[in-house]
Amino acid sequence: MIRRAALVLALAATLAAAPAATATAAAPGVVEVSNTVDIRCAFYTMRANADWYFPSGTPRGLVYLQHGFSRSNGNMQDLAEHYAAAGFVVFAPTLPSANLYGCTVNNIGNNTDFLNNVADLLGKATDPTDKLGRSFADARTKAGRAGLGLPTTYVLSGHSAGGEVASYVANRLRTTYPAQFGRVKALVLLDPVKSPVGSSTVDAFRGLRTTGLPMYAISSPPYLANSDASGTVALTSEVPRPFLGVRLTSGCHCDAEGGSTDGLCTLTSGTPQAKNVTALQTLAVAWAVDGAAGSTTPTYYPGGAYYDGLLASGTTQTLSGV
Repeated sequence: MIRRAALVLALAATLAAAPAATATAAAPGVVEVSNTVDIRCAFYTMRANADWYFPSGTPRGLVYLQHGFSRSNGNMQDLAEHYAAAGFVVFAPTLPSANLYGCTVNNIGNNTDFLNNVADLLGKATDPTDKLGRSFADARTKAGRAGLGLPTTYVLSGHSAGGEVASYVANRLRTTYPAQFGRVKALVLLDPVKSPVGSSTVDAFRGLRTTGLPMYAISSPPYLANSDASGTVALTSEVPRPFLGVRLTSGCHCDAEGGSTDGLCTLTSGTPQAKNVTALQTLAVAWAVDGAAGSTTPTYYPGGAYYDGLLASGTTQTLSGV
């Protein structure tokens, strides 16, 4: 969501909530914990709110899940719990939508230096004394999972402007932390939206298309809320692959938030339909699981029973690159 009135910008500035002190109830078998993570912003260190989700057993990997413009990590709770129930540790930070120094989730001036610092979290994730490692250690203690190691297999997933962040972070790892980029196994974008300034989305796809990284989008039709599907258009224009995900034919921009969306999203973007939320969550989780495992579960891809059932019912259309 990048076209909003001044009221939304004012609301966005108040999104960072105080972190919870203890673990909270989540989906069955999933433990959610809130704390903070340090991210460098200009001349100071931002203490960003972070939600962590822990699966019941041995994690299959780490999902970095990024919300969109004028949103917070709480709006991604429903999807985060689905990722965690499938066996992922989920890290979901809140990044500002308004900041005097350009430290924002979308580019409204020049946020690339800030996004470099966001990428640095994963770039140095194998160091338990660095920023992400410290946040994880605190979260695992609160979750009652002391001794659990931070997974070293990564899936990057982002909604709206968060899709640009996830793509940028993946490409930044490719250029700056190649060993860590090797641990990134899939990029799952949820109705991604390009920023109104700069070319971060396009630049990221041009860098990532030279790799074998699986990249998928689950998108709604073009309309005002997703800036005419700008992020999806960039993906399909810049990445020449026969399969790049799906469009939900009756979808809306709030689908990725599912049961944790709110009135601000539905007022400006429409109300999610249950069939679209289910399809999005099923495919996003399945593609993340396959990415982490280096496998392909046929039913979730063209020619498979579940996937073709969505096509036959008119729920989805296939996205492909030129």
